[in-house]
Amino acid sequence: MTQPIRGAEILLRTLARAGVGTVFTLSGNHIMSVFDAAPGQGIELIHVRQEAAAVHMADAWARLTGQVGVALVTGGQGHANAVAALCTAQAGEVPVLLLSGHAPLSELGRGAFQELAQAEMAAPLCKASVTLQSTETLAQDIAAAMRLAREGRPGPVHVSLPTDVLERAIMQPEPALEFQPGPMLPDAAVLAEVRAALQGAARPLVLAGPALCTPSGRHALAALQGALGVPVLAMESPRGVNDPSLGALAEVLAQADVVCLLGKALDFTLKFGAAAPAARWLLLEPDAALIARAHAALPGRVALAARCAPLAGATLLAADARPVPAQAAWLAEVLAATAFRPPGWAGLPEGGAIHPVQLMRALAPYLARPDAVLVSDGGEIGQWAQACLSAPSRVINGVAGAIGPAVPFALAASRSRQNAPVLAVLGDGTCGFHLAEFDTAARHGLPFVAVVGNDSRWNAEHQIQLRDFGGRTHGCSLAPATRYDLAAAALGAHGEFVQRHEELAPALARAFASGRPALVNVLIEGVAAPVVRRPAA
Repeated sequence: MTQPIRGAEILLRTLARAGVGTVFTLSGNHIMSVFDAAPGQGIELIHVRQEAAAVHMADAWARLTGQVGVALVTGGQGHANAVAALCTAQAGEVPVLLLSGHAPLSELGRGAFQELAQAEMAAPLCKASVTLQSTETLAQDIAAAMRLAREGRPGPVHVSLPTDVLERAIMQPEPALEFQPGPMLPDAAVLAEVRAALQGAARPLVLAGPALCTPSGRHALAALQGALGVPVLAMESPRGVNDPSLGALAEVLAQADVVCLLGKALDFTLKFGAAAPAARWLLLEPDAALIARAHAALPGRVALAARCAPLAGATLLAADARPVPAQAAWLAEVLAATAFRPPGWAGLPEGGAIHPVQLMRALAPYLARPDAVLVSDGGEIGQWAQACLSAPSRVINGVAGAIGPAVPFALAASRSRQNAPVLAVLGDGTCGFHLAEFDTAARHGLPFVAVVGNDSRWNAEHQIQLRDFGGRTHGCSLAPATRYDLAAAALGAHGEFVQRHEELAPALARAFASGRPALVNVLIEGVAAPVVRRPAA
């Protein structure tokens, strides 16, 4: 005979049916029924120290696994903390499900404990934001939210969970549920037209958006470049065409005659189209509003536009394509431009302050394994890491440009890639956001190595002020040589402090060999992030 089942159990069983095995969470009054229901459901709760960290962890988990990342927080202030992290997931086009406890429906409008307009608060940063109304429809509502998070351009979805919906018990057989979205595909004629336009151009480029900056997405883009024989590049940095990991992209993009945006928004990262002033534009874009925006920004220059999910578009474009030999020289030119790094970086002398390039050179060997993950965050130091380091998998703070998620990202990477080397590079400013999550890492046995480039200031803002305000700076200084390593050690991590060149290699070796969460605090020269340009011929 069917037994009554609480909404909290329905929620967890639904997540388990969707393949969710890990939920990043912080406990609180409104979600205690979910914690009570969790044992025996096959879902591990990674219990964090601040709600925004739970969302950042769900974000990195989704990027690395291809699953929907799930964060569970309490209502009121817990929800408000979590919402702050949604902008990074939204700009990164990451399928995240934020589940927030909520005051009971029966008390709304009466001054309930921690009553807030939670759905309205999260709505601008989500594809959808709703408050559940019924225990009977809870499973279907959660499945719909997970479908939507993956659909078209992926992104976060928020669902508030009133306590009376979670605590009510009902008699209900398990409903049929669908967690995967339907396909969003252009017809074969559109794909053929895109291929013909690219392969008929003299200097074509395909630019993909953040949704394809995942392990599966990058694999699909590499296959597309091989099939088409035209350059295919992924963009996910707030520095746009000046992203140092893309070398001298700005130079070759300015020469392009056809640019295909494959799920890549026409926005500030492309200078609203001015980065390729003579190009015709092709759009394979899931969002009709962004297609309309591109037409308005580029009157008469959008040669083709069709709605299309990014990964499906990359896969279908590659089908039956054959490279055009005449384009081989252009492909080689673009690859050389994006791989270019100033030769002077290789010859920096040791002695004095450690330059970021020298720090990255010491880190590179730790990313050689095929399962290695690089996390990069921070203002200037994050750009140096992206310019100098490559890894099989990479997670960065992304188009939002919001610093702070490095440590939570690294915890999720460690959880998703057990026994793999996980390296997080971050600045001393960034380190202050989620330092307490070293406690989470120690409690849950999640090893990674965080390397803090410590220049004792908010260096990105310092450099902006130097450039824009005649050398005046204000409000950018941090305490000199702060011992972040000791703080991390007090939270259960392995700590190292590096002041001189000769100390760097042994400290890194000890940190990686520790098998624990580790923080290597390196005093560095506070230099501006690179803007890579090739010398004039």
